[in-house]
Amino acid sequence: MRRTRDRRGRILGSARARVLIGALALLAGTIAVSIVVDRALLLAQLDERIDANLAQEVAEFEQLAQGIDPDSGEPFGSDVAAIFDTFFARNIPDTDEVFLGLVDGRPYLRSPDAPYPLEDVASLVASWGSAREPAYGNASTPGGDVRYLVVPVVVTGGEREGTFVVARFPAAERAEVDDAVRAAATVGLVAFLVAAAAAWAIAGRVLAPLRDLAHAADAVREDNLSERIPVDGSGELAELTQTFNAMLDRVEGAFATQRSFLDDAGHELRTPITVIRGHLELAASDEPLGEATREVVFDELDRMTRIVEDLLLIAKAERPDFVVPGPVDVADLTHEIVAKASPLVDREWEVRAEAVVVAQLDRERITQAWMNLVRNAVQHTTDGQRITVFSVVAGEHLELGVSDQGEGVPAEDRDRIFDRFGRGASARRTRSDGAGLGLAIATAIAAAHGGRVDLRDTPGGGATFVLCLPAAAVETPTTPTVVEDERTEEELPWPAS
Repeated sequence: MRRTRDRRGRILGSARARVLIGALALLAGTIAVSIVVDRALLLAQLDERIDANLAQEVAEFEQLAQGIDPDSGEPFGSDVAAIFDTFFARNIPDTDEVFLGLVDGRPYLRSPDAPYPLEDVASLVASWGSAREPAYGNASTPGGDVRYLVVPVVVTGGEREGTFVVARFPAAERAEVDDAVRAAATVGLVAFLVAAAAAWAIAGRVLAPLRDLAHAADAVREDNLSERIPVDGSGELAELTQTFNAMLDRVEGAFATQRSFLDDAGHELRTPITVIRGHLELAASDEPLGEATREVVFDELDRMTRIVEDLLLIAKAERPDFVVPGPVDVADLTHEIVAKASPLVDREWEVRAEAVVVAQLDRERITQAWMNLVRNAVQHTTDGQRITVFSVVAGEHLELGVSDQGEGVPAEDRDRIFDRFGRGASARRTRSDGAGLGLAIATAIAAAHGGRVDLRDTPGGGATFVLCLPAAAVETPTTPTVVEDERTEEELPWPAS
């Protein structure tokens, strides 16, 4: 029993049931109001028709009263009884209609086959006999409700007073109205039931994507993120389905990133942890090695710290406040990068081109990304080799680049080096102390600015890494300043000025 109540409660509480109940309540209210209004209109029309028929009979009576007596060939004059005799002889009332003539306040003649003898209702006869002006009225009689029109008969010089009454019993006609209303109500009820069944089916079909959304959401698990809902048709529900599928894409991407993050971090941190453990065990067994062991441990701890900080930086790249743009003098920043990098190692540093523009950038993040490209160039060059820093506005992009004369990047490594902990073959051979996160960080910072990192070949050998940022960030573009170089434009890795 409780399960039945719970199931009934779920059904009544569903969106489908609520939509259907609301629609059917509106439909039922509309049908009920229309039936009530239709009945009122039909009854009003019936009353108007009855009044028109009563008025027509009175008009015919008055026309006769002003005419000629067919028996004498003379005007009726003051003979009220003769007027009644002639009119009742010539006119046959409609069904449910009664003619009644009063002379001196007493019944004189009544039309035959009357639904009820109105002359027997003394109160009505007394009221009609005393009437001095025409009047409509309604009365209740043992034969049913009656609608009447009473008209005094006024004749010049007459010794007797007369009253003409035409009355109608509307019960039969009102019954026809009620029959028509009941028929309309029956049709409305049938239409209501058909509409209810159709609305239930339509609501189920329209709301089917919502059920699919619920099932898909319920099916989403960490080990099953590939569930998607087919998009059928167009409209709000189709847009909702597309939005939900896009959300699942982001969730799946986030889980994949998380798994990759954990795998990569575990792999990279496992090595320094193993080194530290080994040296600590060695130090415990051999005291003279304590100082050397301490240096190695601190070195590995520093490396782990850098890895963790870089990983946290990449994780923050998805946040909307990761970059805070502000006006940046690109030419000044270009020289600042060289000033920061030149003391690091013995290389031939130069600025090939500087974009004399002000751009909306996050100076701290861009500096970090650019310096990562510089460190990458340092790791892949030797003493005395040239490293060129440049900035230019090229078409739709502001390009901030670093070019080196190292060994370049093999084709098989060009995609992998931008991944977290991705290293090229040369870095693996030389056992670089980096964690392979520099290019990944630069890529994240560029993406946060709406740009990317490009890899190009340096003419004559080497690699050129470029932060390609949208030129829309440039506020005051001008012609870049270019430092003279003995190479031709075709030999340069940056765009021609």
